[in-house]
Amino acid sequence: MQEKVNIAVFVDYDNIEIGLKSTLRREFDVSLALDALKERGDLVAKFAYANWGRQDGATRQMAENAVQMVQRVPSPRGDKNGADINLALDALEMAFTHTHVTAFAIISGDSDFIPLVNKLKEYGKIVYIVGGKAFTSTILQQNCNEFISFESLLQDAPAASPTLPGEQRSFRKDRERGDRPDRGDRGDRPERQDRGDRGDRPERTQPQGGGGGERRQRPDPLDLTQAMPLVERALQVLERRGVQPQLGLLKSTMLQLDSAFSERAYGAGSFSDFVEKLKKAELVNVTGSGGRYVIERKGGGAATQSNLRPEDLLTPLRDVLENHRIELENGVTVDDLAAWFKEEQTFDTTDYGFQAFSEFLNYAQDKTVVRMEPTEEQGMLVYMGAEFYPPAIPMVAEPEPAEEDIEEEDEPQPYVEGQPTIFEPNPPPVKAKRAPARKRAPKPSGGGGGNTGGGAGGAQRRSRRKKPAGN
Repeated sequence: MQEKVNIAVFVDYDNIEIGLKSTLRREFDVSLALDALKERGDLVAKFAYANWGRQDGATRQMAENAVQMVQRVPSPRGDKNGADINLALDALEMAFTHTHVTAFAIISGDSDFIPLVNKLKEYGKIVYIVGGKAFTSTILQQNCNEFISFESLLQDAPAASPTLPGEQRSFRKDRERGDRPDRGDRGDRPERQDRGDRGDRPERTQPQGGGGGERRQRPDPLDLTQAMPLVERALQVLERRGVQPQLGLLKSTMLQLDSAFSERAYGAGSFSDFVEKLKKAELVNVTGSGGRYVIERKGGGAATQSNLRPEDLLTPLRDVLENHRIELENGVTVDDLAAWFKEEQTFDTTDYGFQAFSEFLNYAQDKTVVRMEPTEEQGMLVYMGAEFYPPAIPMVAEPEPAEEDIEEEDEPQPYVEGQPTIFEPNPPPVKAKRAPARKRAPKPSGGGGGNTGGGAGGAQRRSRRKKPAGN
């Protein structure tokens, strides 16, 4: 018996709302995502993160679907990642404290949640990602257990019938009075139609010049042959395991190999319908009935498109970006870039597995070829990616010469008296010569003739010093 799956849902409202508005021109309807998750298990907890004081219309639909609204008050510095941090912390706390929760669903397209997804899978949890293929990071799509595209959910929404503004106001009054229709059939209830018409209201319509104020039309389904490489690979895996390839096992194996696979991208309402289409196209052999189909490979190599790889489209895209570098400096709409690509290149993005050109640009953004920014006025704007603006080469200082290469100049060394030195000191300064002393006259001798005055004078002086005692 298959283990029961208990799912905790976490909604990054700001990200999913602006993503849908800028790519599909639609309002976010949380009930579509919740209905898709109910097909995969029981929803045991539902949380949505936003600054709800500025989301009057969204609070009603959150309350109607019993989603707990977690208030996010941004700081004066504008912490744009505050909701992401709160969501990640709450999800990890639930993984530790609520062991009965076996799966987590993150409704967002933000690549910042990749570490959270990896950590939850590390703890043995199943991770679902609900977002748009045109704005959800392809890395996030490939690393979860299953990616549920919002484009495939919109295909199930009933077509919006023209409604006059007066009828809309009358319907709102009926809702406020509590006169609601039967909720048994969720697909036919008028309030879903009212949500579907939001994009067609006169006050919501954006000018056509900015890339489209009208809703995006549902993209054409992909050719079935593009799914055959994945189908054959999954069948080969089951053959090596020795397991009979039935419907449920085949789909789970395909999701293990490519979590972004969706049978709705090929125009099928369910996986059994997808297999029926493959059978009618004679791409696989199908035996059995009553839901117990057994699928086998034909062995003829029906995958004619297997040699076309998405990365091969990046080179022609780079050429188009170079040709319109000036226009891209201020950003261009997806429609304008798609028109240039179609005019200058002969490639068709649908042949490479992209239902819409915006999906291809989302893939190119993860390859740093383009950079996309969502806006409410003009939709998604496209700029040249980081690879066209490589970082500046750092200035490398010239290497200093080695010590043995340094040639010392023979400069005169200062000479200090009393200090030893290994070099030959400078000659000491020349001392000034003394002036020659004047010659004195020779003293006269005491004996001999000629000059007798000297002797008598000397005797007289000696007699003055010593007198006789008798006189």
